[in-house]
Amino acid sequence: MPTTTTTSTVRIAGAFLCLLFCGSCTTPPPGKGGAASASAAGDADDLYAALAVSITRYRGGLHKVLEEESREEGRAMMSEASASLAAGGDACVRTMGCEPQRFMAAYGNLLALRSEVLAGEGARGFAEVEPLDRNYPPLRDIPEVERSIGMLNGVQLDQVIKVNGPIKAAMQDWLTWMRPNLVDAWENYQYMRYLMWPAYEKAGLPEALLFGMLAKESGGKVHAVSNAGAAGPFQFMYHTGLRFGLGSEQGFDTRYDPAESARANVEYLEERFSELNHNLEFALAAYNGGEGRMRRIVKGSRSKSFWSAEVMAQLPRETQEYVPYVLAAAWLFLHPEEYGLEFPRIDGAPGSVRITHAMTLSEITVCLGQAGSRDGWFRALRNLNPRVDPNQRIAVGTTVALPGALVPVFAAQCVDGRMVTLAAELQNARVPGSVAYGGGRKYIVRAGDTLASIAKRQGCSSPQALARANNIAAPRYMIRPRQELKLVGCNS
Repeated sequence: MPTTTTTSTVRIAGAFLCLLFCGSCTTPPPGKGGAASASAAGDADDLYAALAVSITRYRGGLHKVLEEESREEGRAMMSEASASLAAGGDACVRTMGCEPQRFMAAYGNLLALRSEVLAGEGARGFAEVEPLDRNYPPLRDIPEVERSIGMLNGVQLDQVIKVNGPIKAAMQDWLTWMRPNLVDAWENYQYMRYLMWPAYEKAGLPEALLFGMLAKESGGKVHAVSNAGAAGPFQFMYHTGLRFGLGSEQGFDTRYDPAESARANVEYLEERFSELNHNLEFALAAYNGGEGRMRRIVKGSRSKSFWSAEVMAQLPRETQEYVPYVLAAAWLFLHPEEYGLEFPRIDGAPGSVRITHAMTLSEITVCLGQAGSRDGWFRALRNLNPRVDPNQRIAVGTTVALPGALVPVFAAQCVDGRMVTLAAELQNARVPGSVAYGGGRKYIVRAGDTLASIAKRQGCSSPQALARANNIAAPRYMIRPRQELKLVGCNS
């Protein structure tokens, strides 16, 4: 691991200790028993001894905050010890024979200790911190990932993202002509949050990063498909998705499943962190531009900064722009008020209803009406029921997911009455085989597919009809992997 990256990681971890535990820190002057004085000696044993002093002092301060009369003294002790730990880690990576892992281990142990000691009544005025789950597979199997998770956890992302020129330029786009896209992504995410956030939360990754990637990749539209064949809310390519457990499940491509795609996204990022020096920008660049490319760039470049001209020159233009857009969206997620950005208040509590007569998602959308949403509820219903064709009637007794606030609206407007009749009338106008019927469904060709096999699986009238709808020439009807087909006149 390059020294520059390790130094940055330890410094960030120390800074996070200061920020999380104490609010603000000042590096102690020489003579206070901290690691800063030991760093001048350049001796690993001295640094380890100073580390032990910092740990002891932090423990003492932690217990003092439980005593009303000595709370401020305890906080001061914690602040000094945290700053000493950060300075010691910084000095360690520049000292031959010193092991920065000791400082990282101390950091993790103090997090766990703080959570334990401040439980219950003693936690007043402090944010609860959950210790890292060391039984979670990536932590158990790849110890280095613990460092990247610690680096990104929660508020620490503020310390990781450096708001430079490219990120500012991307923020301007998000706040001007792309503002509607950003707000739409926010709304879409809020209704799916209960499905997507648990995977990130379990791994200790920040929600802002999830939102930044979701906003840039798909805008929170789970059925999004790119021209290259990437699909789903996180735009996995087919074979990459297979590597991370996404594939066909009873004819459904699980890349479109918000919960499954979030899990796969987390696993992909953690794998990249472990091989790309725990560098967030490199991991994001690999996600967009290819992991093989990024491994070669990191291995062959003198500069270890994503933002360097040397690295940028080796990246496609799309990847050069992708990384700042994701980080800018993440930053705005954390600081909307600072940029005049108002995300709407969304009640994302989940709900469900049981269908009492056969109807489609499109019919449900029509009978729900506006119900408090300017744009209606089609997108939310599609996102929450990704396996359901919006124009196929759902069997009686089937449970349909929808925002919890819509449950009483459904009961009032979608069980019987005028809106139910109107919705059915409009749906019946979509005759199979008509131009209207073919409006929304698409299929991405996979390796091994033929036009005949696709037509059979998707309930199309014939391979020839599917060929005509997609301008595929007879008699060979050649198709290729990743090709996008319009499913005109197909029923499944």
